[in-house]
Amino acid sequence: MFRRILYPTDFSDVSLQALRECVVELARLGAGELHLLHVIDITVVDFEAFELEEVYKQRIEELGEELGGDGLTVETEVRVGIPFTEIAEYAQEKKIDLIVIPSVGENIWRRMFMGSTASNLARAAKKPVLILKYVGEGGNYRPTFGECGEIFKKPLVAIDFSKCSLRVVQAVKGFEELIDELLLLHSVDYGRVKDIENNIEIAKRNLEKTLKAFKVKGEAGVFVGTASSAILGTAIARKASLVVIGKKGRSFLKDLILGSTAERVMRDARIPVLLVPCG
Repeated sequence: MFRRILYPTDFSDVSLQALRECVVELARLGAGELHLLHVIDITVVDFEAFELEEVYKQRIEELGEELGGDGLTVETEVRVGIPFTEIAEYAQEKKIDLIVIPSVGENIWRRMFMGSTASNLARAAKKPVLILKYVGEGGNYRPTFGECGEIFKKPLVAIDFSKCSLRVVQAVKGFEELIDELLLLHSVDYGRVKDIENNIEIAKRNLEKTLKAFKVKGEAGVFVGTASSAILGTAIARKASLVVIGKKGRSFLKDLILGSTAERVMRDARIPVLLVPCG
């Protein structure tokens, strides 16, 4: 299980809502240690950053006091710098197991190409990142997924049989105790037409071998076509609670620009997405 969870907050409405309604519940599933971090963006506030530091320290400490207790330890910190860099460094320093961030609709993807904190963090973090999806409705926010305590119950895990897939499997093994049903998926979008059937059979055998690494009930599915379409379609059809997919280090920015599987899944999935770093 993820023992140490990091939640970077900018104190926006959706950030505080996701924290109070979902992140605390996730932490109580077994983590026991929740880290709250606010980064004052020095590129925006410039010299005012250090004057604001004490103000935000008080705010985040009050938030920590509000949420702590009942077996949950909350640690708080305020830093000054470039947000995604500070968040990624904090996660490394504190040996964080999972970073959780919310996103609202598709607008986040327009901001991503202008260097938003969320997108840069997704590329830079060397820790798994869980993205919680929300939509805005008349000034309010609504999660597009079910109960927070059930996010890990029925994960759809995308496997491509690369070295990255080994990292993905290890990450899923980490929360296996929370899984009721496991869905493994591979998409055959490679090879010559005459080789398709053979590639499908090979993929099925490899997925079955992967399933044996888990003790929970599981099912393997092989599809022909675009991986992102297979993942998104299967997630809906099988009512998955989470999509787990790997991201490949420094090439992630290039992949995003080209429209990678990870980008399409994160953009279009209505359920939470867990990004597992592979580089």
